[in-house]
Amino acid sequence: MTGADRSDRLRAIMRWMIAVFYVAAGVVHLAAPEQLLRITPAWVPFPPQVIFVTGLFEFACSVALITKPFRFWAGVAMAAYAVCVWPANFKHAIDGVSLPYVTNSWFYHGPRLALQPLIVWWALYSARVIDWPMRKN
Repeated sequence: MTGADRSDRLRAIMRWMIAVFYVAAGVVHLAAPEQLLRITPAWVPFPPQVIFVTGLFEFACSVALITKPFRFWAGVAMAAYAVCVWPANFKHAIDGVSLPYVTNSWFYHGPRLALQPLIVWWALYSARVIDWPMRKN
C-alpha cells in the first residue's frame, strides 16, 4: 500500500468519524434544543431558530462530507461552524451550566475548549482542504 493509499484511507475513516459526530450533534440540536438554549450566548439572535437550523446544518454537512462532489465545501463549512460554536462552549464552561450526560467539571471543559482547533483541523484535513502536517516537502 502506498503512502497516498494510506492517506486516502485515513481521510475516509476520519470523514466518517466526524460525520457521525456531527449527526449526533444534529440529533441533540433537534431533540433537546432547550438544553442548548442554556449555553447559547445572549448575543445570538433568534436562539431557538438558530439551534434548529444548526441541527439541520449538521445533518447536511455530514452527508455532503461523505459525498465527493461536495466534500471540499462541507469540510470548510464544518470547520467554520466549529469556530462559530466555540463561544457557546466557553459560556457552558464559564457559567458552569449543567447539562444532562455532560459533567460540569473542568476535566471536561478544559480539554473540550482546547480541542476545538483539532475539530477545525479534522474537518479540513478529512475533506482534503489541507494536507498539513502530513504532506512531505
